[in-house]
Amino acid sequence: MPDAIFKDLVIDATSGSVLASFWSAALGLRSEPAGDSAADFLLVDDVAEHRVWINEVPEPRTVKQRVHLDLHATVDELTRLGASVAAEYPDIEQDHWSVLRDPEGGELCAFPQRAATVGRYRLHALVVDAADPAAVSGWWGERLGLEPKRFAQRPWYRLESGAGLPAQMLFIPVPEPKTVKNRIHWDVWGETERLLAAGATLLTSREDSPDPHVFWDVLADPEGNEFCVFRPDQP
Repeated sequence: MPDAIFKDLVIDATSGSVLASFWSAALGLRSEPAGDSAADFLLVDDVAEHRVWINEVPEPRTVKQRVHLDLHATVDELTRLGASVAAEYPDIEQDHWSVLRDPEGGELCAFPQRAATVGRYRLHALVVDAADPAAVSGWWGERLGLEPKRFAQRPWYRLESGAGLPAQMLFIPVPEPKTVKNRIHWDVWGETERLLAAGATLLTSREDSPDPHVFWDVLADPEGNEFCVFRPDQP
C-alpha cells in the first residue's frame, strides 16, 4: 500500500493575480479566489488532481527553479499569455522543446508536438532537478506505489501518471545544490508518521504553525524538496 497519494500543486507568486491569470490560461484551468485572501487563487477544472494553488509570498524568485512544469503548448501561445523565451536556454531542436519563463521569471518548457490534440488540460510533466535522480525517484516511487523508469539514453527517471499524479513526474540530474525553498511544490494525502519513518524530514507541523487555519504538515523529501501532507480523513 502506498504511503501517499498526489493531491495538487502549489505555485508561489509575488503577485498572485498575475501568475493566476498566466497559469490558468497556460494549463487550461479556470481561476477562482482561494478563500478569503484577495492575493491567493485556485486553478481548477472537473478533475480534483488538476488543482493548482497560487500562493502569494513576499520573496521574489532569485535562482533557477528546481521544480518546473512542462506544457503541451507552443511558444507563440505562451508568449501571448505573458511568457518570454529564456535566452540562456535556446531551443533544443533535437528534443523538440523550448525553455521559457513565466511573468515572474520562473522556468517552464513548451512541447508543441501534441498541443493541438491533448484537449484543454495542458500539463505534460512535473519536472524535479535532482542530485541523485535514481535515488529520489525511487523514494517517491515507493511512496506513491509507482515504479521509476530510466530513460534509454539519458540519466533521467520517470514516474508515470498514477496514484493521483495527473501527469508524469521527471527527475533530472543537475550539478548545483538546492539553496532556497522551491517555488513550486506538491501536496499529498497521507500519514506524516509513515513518511517520516520512510526518510522524510519534518519542517513545520500543523500544531506548531502560527496560523490557526493550517491543517497540514510541511515535510521535505531526502533531497530537501518541500511537500505538504494532508490527512486522508480531512475534507
